[in-house]
Amino acid sequence: MTEASPKRFRQADIAARAGVSVSTVSRVLANEPGISEDVRRQILKVAEDLGYRVKVPAKSAPQTLALIASNGVTGGLSVFYEGIVEGLRSEAAQQAMPFEIRLVREAKATPEIVREHMESLGAEGLFLVGIDPGDALCGWLEESRTPVILVNGTDHEMRFDGVSPSNFFGAYAATRRLVNAGHRRILHLTGSHRQTILERIRGFEAAIASVGGGEARVIHLPFESNASFEAHAATLAALAEDAGFTAAFCMNDFVAVGVLEAVTEIGLSVPKDFAIVGFDDLPCAEMANPRLATMRVDRVAVGREAIGMMQFRFRHPAAPARHVSHAITPVPGGTLDEGQRA
Repeated sequence: MTEASPKRFRQADIAARAGVSVSTVSRVLANEPGISEDVRRQILKVAEDLGYRVKVPAKSAPQTLALIASNGVTGGLSVFYEGIVEGLRSEAAQQAMPFEIRLVREAKATPEIVREHMESLGAEGLFLVGIDPGDALCGWLEESRTPVILVNGTDHEMRFDGVSPSNFFGAYAATRRLVNAGHRRILHLTGSHRQTILERIRGFEAAIASVGGGEARVIHLPFESNASFEAHAATLAALAEDAGFTAAFCMNDFVAVGVLEAVTEIGLSVPKDFAIVGFDDLPCAEMANPRLATMRVDRVAVGREAIGMMQFRFRHPAAPARHVSHAITPVPGGTLDEGQRA
């Protein structure tokens, strides 16, 4: 009498006992990303109990997660961050870094919610994109020693790595373009609590202070609705109060479009009577009439840089924090006559 051979278990058997789909079992056994660690451990335990031979996978790069600040008005992804996402995705794919993206409102970036997002993916590294972590989140990140990269963000205490456009010097250069064109009374329309935007305000003020007879006025927009609409109304109000201002540097191109619409509406010739410089070189800058003079931020390069910084942080967890600033370049446009010199 021959002895019956032991049953050979299949992935379907593991799925049935673990209470998951066969495709989930297949992904875990192939060591694919995107499965929570709890589910992964459960499936591997069931496979071990059944005597299913699991091939030991080659060591893969740690899973990473990018939490991106959603648009404060629409709740979606802002145009500015689309380029950064492109850079993050393409460089992560090129470097074989497992990578996921999730939108979150900045106010919701608490330790509990961030930890929940990371644990659901089994993520070891975190990108905070357009999010300045609050004190509680900073404390948790430090205590947990989570590798984190601030993308389009800075940490004034230099606890975390970060990459951003050179906001101070970019704003300084943008304002100097107006100064060099002969303007001395210049508005700056802005509106954000973020450190990156505060640096643009400081760059604007420093450029005005660098020349004799300069006068600056900073107008803070509430950003409760459409940025262009708010800038349009604020510009009309500012010029009705004091028509002596002849130029505006705007925190971004959406704001600059609103300023352009306002000054043309009241009959000012652009750039002869009133000059405008935007920031970011968003698609609306090229579509404006005339085309906006602005400052170009290479958002794709910022995203790619962040992936490289995370790889360095994984290899050197004890290295001092670094902040990398990317240059911002001027883009000519019909809202500024740069042939004139003071």
